[in-house]
Amino acid sequence: MEDNKVVVKSSSRFKRVCVFCGSSTGKRDCYRDAALELGQELVSRSLDLVYGGGSVGLMGLVSQEVHRGGGHVIGVIPKTLMSKELTGETVGEVRPVADMHQRKAEMARHSDCFIALPGGYGTLEELLEVITWAQLGIHDKPVGLLNVDGYYDYLLTFIDKAVEDGFIMPSQRSIIVSAPDAKELVQKLEEYVPVHDGVVAKAKWEAEQMELNAALRTEIAR
Repeated sequence: MEDNKVVVKSSSRFKRVCVFCGSSTGKRDCYRDAALELGQELVSRSLDLVYGGGSVGLMGLVSQEVHRGGGHVIGVIPKTLMSKELTGETVGEVRPVADMHQRKAEMARHSDCFIALPGGYGTLEELLEVITWAQLGIHDKPVGLLNVDGYYDYLLTFIDKAVEDGFIMPSQRSIIVSAPDAKELVQKLEEYVPVHDGVVAKAKWEAEQMELNAALRTEIAR
């Protein structure tokens, strides 16, 4: 007689997580493993995925893992990058947008928190923008670094130097949450308490996003 195994999923304060990551897998197996582990952790907490829409690199791995586990996947990608980043079979829902600015706005709008896996210029640009938005008070969503085998150590050292030299307020250093593995990072994001010393009203930001989304729908319809 076979045992009926029941998979117990953890509850979460979030519904969707935005993941920034490379369109390459990198040269080390630990980066691939981290993408798969993050996907499995999201599935274990019944969290859906919002990401950059590519089917290659770490983007492809994390999206396929979430989709395989039954999670909903939303991929947001500029039309001009579709042939470059979609070189294989994509999973989930693909939402084409006009440009990189709309991509980031759309990803942020659909997400409750942000996680950066290892990546290059694009990953850093997306990560630093949402950190800046949090600094300004545009949003209060947690931002996490999956610091795989110390990948982001130098970035964190730079940020600590910026705090030390007076370019970043000490209270705003806590905007960035980091951990070496997916389970610890997601748990820290669950426990995150936002810093409320921004200068831009959240209501104004949300109004601007509504205008942007209206313009986006018009552009896609053309």
